[in-house]
Amino acid sequence: MMEGILLIYVICLIIGVAAAFAGSLVGMGGGVILIPSLLFLYQYSDAFAWAVPQVIVGISLITMVFTAFASTISYVRNKRINLKIGLLFLTGSIPGGIIGAWLNQFINADYFSLYFGILMIVLSFLFLIKREIRTDDSPQKTPVISVFLISLLIGAISGLFGIGGGAMIVPAMLFLFGLSIHTATATSMFVILFISIMSAGTHIALGHVVWEYVIVFIIGAWIGGTLGAKANQLIDSNILEWILRLMLIVVGIRLIIEGLM
Repeated sequence: MMEGILLIYVICLIIGVAAAFAGSLVGMGGGVILIPSLLFLYQYSDAFAWAVPQVIVGISLITMVFTAFASTISYVRNKRINLKIGLLFLTGSIPGGIIGAWLNQFINADYFSLYFGILMIVLSFLFLIKREIRTDDSPQKTPVISVFLISLLIGAISGLFGIGGGAMIVPAMLFLFGLSIHTATATSMFVILFISIMSAGTHIALGHVVWEYVIVFIIGAWIGGTLGAKANQLIDSNILEWILRLMLIVVGIRLIIEGLM
């Protein structure tokens, strides 16, 4: 019995580290890795019977707080974050995150895999946006109302599905402001930190959290988030982005098929 519980903790730790590392490296929260992993375990292992969709989303967002916090500290030290643009994005994404987290309780668990699978396919195509963007920073003027509406939508999707929204935030920053990929990635993690705090708080209030497992994910998120931010300065993120894009498509298709069965 004790060995079984320990194994569950180890699996949760590994998922937390992997999700946070990959997410921090490319400016995402890591939910696109954590959530499908737990959905798979929930469907095929009785040991993860506690991982119902609402709980998975709650855990994902709490984990994301620590992923983003660890990453943001590292990016601040290296002066990678554009605070002005980051704060502008928060004006819409914070209320959007609260709204999305509240709407999550109305999602039918039987269709969650289908909806999340479709979202993953969409996110995989959003990554393609980065290919044509230059590497130097040249901020452009963009109407505040446009930024507010886009960030509101991103925040709502984040709170609804338990993802940080980085796969949407980064392309938005690239197109709206003409930031470099590295600055957009770092600023995205800054925004994700605050979106996750507000969305996670709403899920906690709604009781969508199993605390005995959350602690393990938090430890993994801190380790993975710190390592991912450091690796961002050393590794060509384009390579990992292609791997993540393919993974999003494959896992997304699988979730859609399972959701339709």
